[in-house]
Amino acid sequence: MILMAKTNSANGKQKMIKKKIEKYIRFTRFKYAAASMLDKYILKQIIEVFILGVIIFTSIIFASETFTQLIKQITQFGIPFNIAIMMIILNLPQVFVMTIPISTLFATVMTVNKLSLNSEITVLRACGIGISRIARPIFAFAIAMTIVSFLINEFIVPATSMQAKHLAVYSLQSKHVPDGRMNFTLNENDKEGKLKRLFYVQKCEDKTLNNITVLDLSNPETVQIIQAKFGKTDKSGWIFDGGVMYTLSTTGKVLNTTLFEKSTINFGLDNIESFVKEEANQYNFFKLMKFIHKNKKNPHFLEKLKLELQVQLYDKLALPVTTFALALVGIPLAITPPRVRYNRGFLFSVMIIFVYYVIRAFSLNLGETKAISPFLAAWLPVISIAVIGWILYYRKAHKIT
Repeated sequence: MILMAKTNSANGKQKMIKKKIEKYIRFTRFKYAAASMLDKYILKQIIEVFILGVIIFTSIIFASETFTQLIKQITQFGIPFNIAIMMIILNLPQVFVMTIPISTLFATVMTVNKLSLNSEITVLRACGIGISRIARPIFAFAIAMTIVSFLINEFIVPATSMQAKHLAVYSLQSKHVPDGRMNFTLNENDKEGKLKRLFYVQKCEDKTLNNITVLDLSNPETVQIIQAKFGKTDKSGWIFDGGVMYTLSTTGKVLNTTLFEKSTINFGLDNIESFVKEEANQYNFFKLMKFIHKNKKNPHFLEKLKLELQVQLYDKLALPVTTFALALVGIPLAITPPRVRYNRGFLFSVMIIFVYYVIRAFSLNLGETKAISPFLAAWLPVISIAVIGWILYYRKAHKIT
């Protein structure tokens, strides 16, 4: 009897332990399932706002800078509309590198502010879920966008920027005139903005230029006027058929008259300098570092250009990291106090973006003028935002949790 009682007691303890283990497993599964649902819920909202932010900020940059550049290239350099559009598309990855950090901040602030206004953060706190746990999917998203931004800047931007440059050089050398265009004029200015050459084409049909007149003021002592019945554009320049060239003095006296059956004149090579000059976006981080090191002792490698490239070298690493820093500062600022019942997300986003770009512009300018080191010039905006964000985040998380 005593043995049977001990056996039953042992079986009872085993059943009790088994029930506790099953209860713990069910609780753990529920906890992880709830955490997974929370992560998916937050990520869904942040991704939706992020996509909207990319569209908005990319459109703003296009409207303010790229569209103006497009019009300038079409009117001043004679770049065809389809090539100019292609150049803009090729420059899109470079724009995305700038808009990803801003859009991540915008998505973070708007999402957290919405959770706060709907009292969802209050409910989560009541369930024992703190700010650090709520912010986990946001930080994961920010890290993912940091990596994506870096990869785009390293592998896609150099290739597309180089291709856009080649298109611009080809178009500038060819001096394309849009087919079907009548009474087409094209101005070419020097570095000081003064008129250098004036081109006039009465009509362009089937890629043939009809009744061409060129006023060449590149020589300060003489003026040349070229007239031709027909012509075409090529990568070697403008090819004129059956024309005449007048050389005049500055007072209007005819110095020379030359008739020609066929002549090739290369215009616009001065403008190519602005397209073929070395820029940081044509290289990834390691190739740009090698380029700077290779040209360090080159006498034609200007000190100013060297400093600019060094600053942009470190900025290739700092700019993607800005994505995480902006998310860090955005979370605490987006948590609304209990008595505030309006959405402050967009206002805070604009304010943070403004402060960041003021610090960035000031810092990069100091780096390019040797006031601070190129490394510090690139990383100072990120460090400043990250330090401010960490202080605010720590205080907010400690106060709430």
